[in-house]
Amino acid sequence: MAAVIAALYVEADGIYAGRSDVDPWDVARDARLYAGPHPVVAHPPCQRWGRWWWADGSDQPGNDGGCFAAALDAVERFGGVIEHPAHSHAFAFYRLPLPPPDGRWAANLYRPGVSAQVEQGHYGHRARKATWLYYVGNSPPELMRGASVSRAYLCPPGRKVGTPSPSRKDLECMGAAEARATPLAFAELLLSMVRNPTA
Repeated sequence: MAAVIAALYVEADGIYAGRSDVDPWDVARDARLYAGPHPVVAHPPCQRWGRWWWADGSDQPGNDGGCFAAALDAVERFGGVIEHPAHSHAFAFYRLPLPPPDGRWAANLYRPGVSAQVEQGHYGHRARKATWLYYVGNSPPELMRGASVSRAYLCPPGRKVGTPSPSRKDLECMGAAEARATPLAFAELLLSMVRNPTA
């Protein structure tokens, strides 16, 4: 049987549910309380760190109740990976390595892990969904590089779901629930990184 991996900040009925090799922590369990011992795949909430962090009236990014900080602590204590949108303000705030756009892994002097950029469109998402990963372990994998094919984009505040992009009529505006969803192939990539026997 595969070793157990804790999946933090996930949906109760989402992609990690019902698996014998994954211990899912949804909102009811409060992933900020995770205290080990298993390595983690963490999807901390991104709304307060992304490009529209101001949409709830906040005057600065990061108003997430300590979710990202707890995910970072868990990954650095037990090993694993954090997934967040590309250009997340959390990376600069916590002095994580800033990923280069070409898919290479980057390190810095402030944190023990490495960071890289990848597009979830390579793994089945309808949007390109550029994503930053922060990984603590050995031998990070080679990621699919470059731009993926996009059939949709995340609706900005005030735009109606399903409407075409003003600049590209072939792109459909997708809702937040679909945008947040993790494709199975991408979840498997993250789990395989954490299962790495040399980590």
